[in-house]
Amino acid sequence: MTLRPRRLRKSESIRRLVREIQLTVDDLIYPLFVMEGEQQKVEVPSMPGCYRYSLDELLKEIEDAQAVGIGAIALFPLIPDHQKDAQATESLNPEGLIPKTVKAIKQAFPDLVVITDVALDPYSSLGHDGLVDEQGRILNDPTVEILAKMALIQAEAGADWVAPSDMMDGRVGAIRKVLDASGHWKVSILAYSAKYASAYYGPFRDALESAPRFGDKKTYQMDSANALEALKEVNLDIAEGADIVMVKPALAYMDIIHRIRTSTHLPVAAYNVSGEYAMIKAAAQKGWIDEKAIMLETLTSLKRAGANLILTYFAKEAALLLRNS
Repeated sequence: MTLRPRRLRKSESIRRLVREIQLTVDDLIYPLFVMEGEQQKVEVPSMPGCYRYSLDELLKEIEDAQAVGIGAIALFPLIPDHQKDAQATESLNPEGLIPKTVKAIKQAFPDLVVITDVALDPYSSLGHDGLVDEQGRILNDPTVEILAKMALIQAEAGADWVAPSDMMDGRVGAIRKVLDASGHWKVSILAYSAKYASAYYGPFRDALESAPRFGDKKTYQMDSANALEALKEVNLDIAEGADIVMVKPALAYMDIIHRIRTSTHLPVAAYNVSGEYAMIKAAAQKGWIDEKAIMLETLTSLKRAGANLILTYFAKEAALLLRNS
């Protein structure tokens, strides 16, 4: 035989030389859950190893994450029930949990990239990403007005990137317009451009106690059967001013990541979501898989598919392994 591909696999040194994709800590964004209180670190039952942190404990976790090279975090708030209402009023509180947290983080870690979530579901008593009318319909344009105000409050608190995750039509353009008009043109928009109505989000909703109180999110999040629609959503967000586009979830949508990577010059992010994380953790606890190997293989596959950035709850664990290797 003339062609023997195994010649380039015969040692680890050779495999490293010809490796096409190299996962690094610079590819990773660490999602973190923040809650009110002090000295609180509460594990999420459906997400072993993930916690809801009070601000003081969150700062400790960020310090540990920076020590292993993580340079970006994404914040998600656990809002107490007494602060929730149907209008998501707390989302516009400039002294609320997220603005307060962002200010404290930027004071302690000025070089850290802080990403904030722009959506109403953590603040809504109904658990939906938008305002709801009397017939149970999700209202697009009135929601977009709130999202733009919410993004401005987060930017004023010091957020580096705002990340609209709601999937309302036109929200990226509205946010960009408000930010620019207010002098926050340096704040980037990480758009959840292709966010699917997925069953993989369950543990995340447990973490934030934000599951919808009725129905589902299929009238605004994408149908899992659609691929061309993802390209349409991405193109709309780019036209409206998105700086980075994202696919969520990641593992079952690697074909979407690849399609988007080949159709745009913008950075593409992938969200390795809570259900994907929980499945690996659960199988590892049963002794059925090698957790560390599966974790790195999963993250590498997302980069191979075309993701430049990966939001993952494995970020700190993966960063430690990558540094040691």
